[in-house]
Amino acid sequence: MKEYEKALAVITEIKKAVLGKDECIAKCVAAILAGGHILLNDIPGVGKTTLAVALARAMSLQSGRVQFTPDVMPADIVGFSVYKKESDRLEYQPGSIMCNIFLADELNRTSPKTQSALLEVMEEGQVTVDGVSRPVPEPFVVIATQNPFGSAGTQLMPESQLDRFMICMTMGYPAPAEELAILRGEHKEQAVQPQITAAELLTLKAAAEAVYVKDEVYDYAVRLAQRTRNHEALALGLSPRGTLCLIAMAKALAFLRQREFVAPQDVADIGVDVMGHRRVPKSRIGARNRPEDVVGQILREVKRPSVFGGKGKQP
Repeated sequence: MKEYEKALAVITEIKKAVLGKDECIAKCVAAILAGGHILLNDIPGVGKTTLAVALARAMSLQSGRVQFTPDVMPADIVGFSVYKKESDRLEYQPGSIMCNIFLADELNRTSPKTQSALLEVMEEGQVTVDGVSRPVPEPFVVIATQNPFGSAGTQLMPESQLDRFMICMTMGYPAPAEELAILRGEHKEQAVQPQITAAELLTLKAAAEAVYVKDEVYDYAVRLAQRTRNHEALALGLSPRGTLCLIAMAKALAFLRQREFVAPQDVADIGVDVMGHRRVPKSRIGARNRPEDVVGQILREVKRPSVFGGKGKQP
């Protein structure tokens, strides 16, 4: 079986548990292949946790989950040391973060200190307790959720922390046909079976990273980033980390589309998911706009390159 076929088998398996969200599933798998973290900004009950669990099960990954509340402490996440009388020394007790896929449910409902502890692990790929650093398992992905409605008891993440997430997207309500299928019990969460191992996932990540990008496509990504930085409605645009995420996600999407090169359409298709949460409007009125409003306008304005074949080949 070819590498991309293994990735497509994972997507097909997840569809057993999550109905009618094919695009969300594909983008989540692409983010994992690109080595990034995922923020699901959506209302409760639309299947965010189900998606995360199905991802872990289909990839044979160890998963962990924490329902974040104001009393969750950093030690609950990264672990802590306990004195053992028998050995007369401190022994490390792993926190819930020691897994492959970590689901951070309602991350915006915990304290800034606990948020920072999690986001530090996301950036560094390790936890430090009592001066000793320990790597998290490889691969490692955080899927965080937050509810965009109802600000009571929430701690909004600053832009510097939001920038740690490769993509931010919503799942949305199901269409009537899919909701009817859910009511009939056609979603089979327990039916999801492992399709790849953790070692195979690392191989797939390497294959996605190897997808070819022409200079014209790099230039297109830079022009998109520059436009967000000088847009009249935005106070803050895409960071260099965001531009790297844009290309990494485009590579992974091209890989899932069974191509050896990135096309401008790949960049455009994940533009809102990568750039939307990194934009900072200049006014409160602008802050009410959906990410796809300004970012969508930028994607329409910036001209796409006409040459997009890979290594001399045309699609």
